[in-house]
Formats: sequence, C-alpha cells, structure tokens
Amino acid sequence: MKKVLLPLAEGFEEIEAVSLIDIMRRGGIDVTTICLTENSLVLGANNIKIEADTNIDNINPNDFDMIVLPGGWGGTNILAEDVRVQNILKLFKKENRYIGAMCAAPYALYTADVLNHNYTCYPSVEEKIRLDGYISDKKVVIDDKVITSRGPATAICFALEIIKVLVGEDNYQAVKNGTLSDFC
Repeated sequence: MKKVLLPLAEGFEEIEAVSLIDIMRRGGIDVTTICLTENSLVLGANNIKIEADTNIDNINPNDFDMIVLPGGWGGTNILAEDVRVQNILKLFKKENRYIGAMCAAPYALYTADVLNHNYTCYPSVEEKIRLDGYISDKKVVIDDKVITSRGPATAICFALEIIKVLVGEDNYQAVKNGTLSDFC
C-alpha cells in the first residue's frame, strides 16, 4: 500500500486537509497526518481542530512514498519555516519521490527549493514565488514528481490525481465515480 505523509500546521486550510485525507484513503492510500508541536490537536484557519495521527519527530520519512501539503497561509508559513518539514521536502526531491502542495503551500516547496518549473497555486501566491512557470487555468499541474493545485475547491481533483499517479487509473476512476467528481 502506498503511503502519504500529510503535515498539519496551525492555520492549515481545513477543506483541503480533510478532502485530501478522505479521497486518498478512499483510493487505497495510507495517509498519516503529523503535527509539528507537542499538541496533536491542530487548529485550522477556520477554528476547526483536527487531531494528527502522530508527531513529526515520531516518523521516518523513508516509510513514505509522497508528502502532501495542504494550504492556508498560517500553516504554509509554518511549513516554510520548519526545518524538519523543509528537510523532508529536500529528501523527497533528492530521492525522486512525489511531492504535492496546494493553495498557498507551493510557497513552502519554493522555500525548500523543490518546486519544479510548472506549478499552480492560490491566485496571488505566485507573486511570492515566481511568475515564470505559473499556470493559472488548471486545477492541478503535474511537473515530473511535483504535483500542485489551486485551492479549496480543487482539493478533490488534486487528491484524485494523486490516486492516479500512486495507485493507478482503476482506483482513480472508482473514487471519481463514487464521489460524483465528474467536474475533475
């Protein structure tokens, strides 16, 4: 079973995190959520608390096939400044493993110097990253092993694309059809 690491930092976008976790698990992916502090209850951007599965210090990055970052500016800034997260991103890039980020979170990929040329993000975040390579008219952009998405309304499509690349077309179609996600 493919395994995905999903860090939750205070101020994360709840729609994105929950949609990603739910859709990927439906697709047969083992998703582990991690917190960055001693408190496993992480407060999202809209005051919803989600309990992480474990702490970042308790995981081995080598146990995972992909890391996926939900957006939300508060959480993104923490992910961009957390040395442990930045080191995991660099390790995944070096080992040619999949990396995903959506909404504001491609900024954290940029700060780790792992964002490939073509990407998308929440409108206006590209101004903090770079305009070159920014694609504004796609819900999901795949550039080699880096997958990015625009924002809350594209979370399901983003998770479906992750299913497609990690698990395959059959699981992708089954989850897409089962969740009535024909808009993706």
